[in-house]
Amino acid sequence: MNRARASLDEIRKFHASLMAAASHSADPRLERIFELVPREAFVSPGPWRIMVGNRYVETPSADPAYLYQNALVALDAAKGINNGEPYLHAAWIGAAAPQGGETICHIGAGTGYYTALLSMLALPGGKVEAFEIDPDLARQAVRNLEPFEAVSVTTGDATRLAIPASDLIYVNAGVAAPPAAWMRALRPHGRMIFPWRPAPDVALAVMIRRGEAAFVVEPLMPAWFIPCVGASNADQCTKVPDEAAAWSSRSAWLTAERPPDETATAIYPHVWFSAAPAPRPAAP
Repeated sequence: MNRARASLDEIRKFHASLMAAASHSADPRLERIFELVPREAFVSPGPWRIMVGNRYVETPSADPAYLYQNALVALDAAKGINNGEPYLHAAWIGAAAPQGGETICHIGAGTGYYTALLSMLALPGGKVEAFEIDPDLARQAVRNLEPFEAVSVTTGDATRLAIPASDLIYVNAGVAAPPAAWMRALRPHGRMIFPWRPAPDVALAVMIRRGEAAFVVEPLMPAWFIPCVGASNADQCTKVPDEAAAWSSRSAWLTAERPPDETATAIYPHVWFSAAPAPRPAAP
């Protein structure tokens, strides 16, 4: 006798186990949060448009089971804004390792799905301050995030607004180079994960950690995101990296603190990247 289709709870639980595997993290909280936070609560009522390649395919019905796959789901198809790929975000969250008590800044929150996941990892005692430039998406995020603790949503351009001193800055829009204000907002040993788009044909996820003397750079994986308004113009870049140079970057510096040298892989007015490892702190 054929068994009935798996329940939505079973589907969500299996999806959560896939996300835990994709995270490459031993943190048991990751599987639990992906199981607890329903993706369907953060997208419009179905049927939904799923992106495949460069086009959308509509789901046959409004069954939420269609959402529990590694797929982009349209939030605003006309603008090309989607709820991001779950495997990629699981890997980012695993690499960034959010901890309880931390202050997390989420830039490009969309309708708040990944904000919600980050907020659960900031418990107990932490908080998430989210920024979303699109007013309609920001309004949806405010509504969607009401059940979650210690989350605030600001509507506006995070490249122009003051962002909080942060243990983690999680950026979901492609930037040519992170604004100096974001780097200064990192607390000691704080980290920032973002999609780096230094050239039209170069796109990778990068982790920056604030070290004792410099910012440690760790390229992670390919990552293509829509441009970040206010931080995606590379016209002022005086050294544009090709793909190999971008992937070879190992440290970053604020230009005001140290001018670029011969190790530079990319140079912008306020920040530059280097192939040289960040110097180790001096022994006491």
